[in-house]
Formats: sequence, structure tokens, C-alpha cells
Amino acid sequence: MIDIFRRFNPLNIFWLAILLFILRAGYVLFAPAAIPLHLTEPFVRALMPQAYADTLTPAVSVLLAGAVVVLQSVLVNYLINHYNLLGRPSFLPALMYVVLSGLFTPFLVLSAPLLCNFVIIWMLFKLLDLYKTEESKSLGFDLGMLVATGSLIYLPFTYLMAAVWFAFIIFRPFDWREWTATLIGYITVFFFIGVIYYLNDRLPYFYQIWLPLGSTFKAPQVLDKYDLILLIPVVIIVFLGLFKLQENFFKSYVLIRKAFQLLFFMVLIAAVSFYVRPEFGLSHFLLCAVPVAIFFAYYFLYAGKRWVYETLFILLIASIIYFQFNNF
Repeated sequence: MIDIFRRFNPLNIFWLAILLFILRAGYVLFAPAAIPLHLTEPFVRALMPQAYADTLTPAVSVLLAGAVVVLQSVLVNYLINHYNLLGRPSFLPALMYVVLSGLFTPFLVLSAPLLCNFVIIWMLFKLLDLYKTEESKSLGFDLGMLVATGSLIYLPFTYLMAAVWFAFIIFRPFDWREWTATLIGYITVFFFIGVIYYLNDRLPYFYQIWLPLGSTFKAPQVLDKYDLILLIPVVIIVFLGLFKLQENFFKSYVLIRKAFQLLFFMVLIAAVSFYVRPEFGLSHFLLCAVPVAIFFAYYFLYAGKRWVYETLFILLIASIIYFQFNNF
């Protein structure tokens, strides 16, 4: 299967849809009767004129999440090929994103972290533009607004502002006006939220939006022994991908080297921000899916021994399906 997606063929979208169905069909059989639906932060829901449905049936939730994942996978694939981050075009980024977005059962339903991946993809388009642009204050403003928009959906997204500043460090010479522009963009979005709070006589509660960011940091305790087993092929692929990247690191274009440094930092930031909303459990780590999928794609594109990479991929797919069809 890997060799099929190593080629850039639009027909691969059809195979993506089939794989998506295979990876998600088993969950519907064992899912609870209703799936909680929290697609925005509580402070945003409180400003809505009327409440929306807070649950979905498993079939509807999985179907909507599947449609979102397919669209996101195509966008990720376009992003990588547009900036030539892998050295040659392929459909591997889309394949890896579809697989990683089905890794754990909490990933399979519609959730706020899943929707935030649209914002991450949009941010990456702008972040990678920093490398070639001469004037980036407007890009910084846009990036600040994107971080704020993601925070309205899922508050831990706020920490991705650090990823924006890291991108300025590696892509641009220091200019305090660019860094300030990101803050102004972020504040602009919340200024309008503050206006809505004022009009609803809730301004004294405005500061409470950011209180969860000051929560005591706790290591995530959301993985059981079966999740750890499922992570074994993931860790092996990540390790091999990093080894392959290190092997070709100084042979790559400057943009590619800096882009992978940024992606690695984004994974760290997304993982560490788990403590802000621990009630989301494993679904939080969907924020890591886009950058990790790109690392996966790099390995599978340049791996030399077919029996090794095909075996690893089949093992990963089989593990995902097995743990979906077993209630322990």
C-alpha cells in the first residue's frame, strides 16, 4: 500500500476513503449511545443566544469526523507538496494523517481538537511563507488572530503562540515589530469577545477565560496498557523517521531543515498543553497529528527496505483495528 501512495495520483483519494472507513467502522459497533459534543470553549458557548445540541449519535459523530479528516488530509498533502517539504510529490502525508487521526478511539469522533487542526494547517501555510517574505508584520498579525481563533475553539491552542515566535526565530532576523504584531492580532480577537461580554453585563468575568492556563501542571494519565501497546509501532516509526531525517538533514534545502525543526517544536508544545483541558483525554493529542504525520511521511517516502516499512505499516493498521474491536 505504501508504494501506491508514494506516487502523486489523485485517485489515491478513493483509497484514502476506503482506509478511513476500515479504521472507523469498528468503533460504531461498541460506541456509547451518545457522544458528547463540545466544539467551542465554555466561555464562547455562554455567549451564544441559544444552546445547540450537546450530544450526537456515534454514527453521525464518526461520519462528520471522517469527512473532516478526509478534507484535512487533502489540505495537509497540498501543503507539503506545495512547499516541497519531502523533496518530491506524493500522497503519503494524506495517508499518514488519516491513519494517525484514527489511532485511538477518542480520535474517531467530532471534537474541538480535531477542528483546531484546520487552524494548524492554515497556520503552517503562513509560517512557511515567513521564509520567503520580506515584510512579515502582516503575517504576524494574521498568525496572532489564528491562534486566538483556535483558542476560542480549544483553549490550550493558545500555547501555539510559542510556535509562532519560534518560527520567527528560525525563519527571520529579530524584529520586535513582527513579534508585537502577533500579540496585537491575538488581542484583536479577544477585544471583540470583551465587547460582547460588556454588552451582556459579564465584563467582570472576562478574566476567567484564561484561568485554566494557570492550572497546576500534571502529567497526562490517559494511557492504559493497551494504548501503550498501540504506541509501540508509532514510536518505532517516529524513531526511524528521525533517523532518516538526520541522515539527510544537511543534504536538504534550508526551508526543509527549518520546517522540520518547527514541526518538532509544535509537537512538544501541543503535547505539553494537555494539562489545560485534561477532561478531553486522548482527543487532545489530535493537535499533534499534523506535524507527526509529516514525520511519518518522510520516513515512508525514503525508507529503503520494502519489507520493513510495509510490515510496520500493516502492523500499525492491524493494531488500530484490533483494539477497536476488543472491549477489555
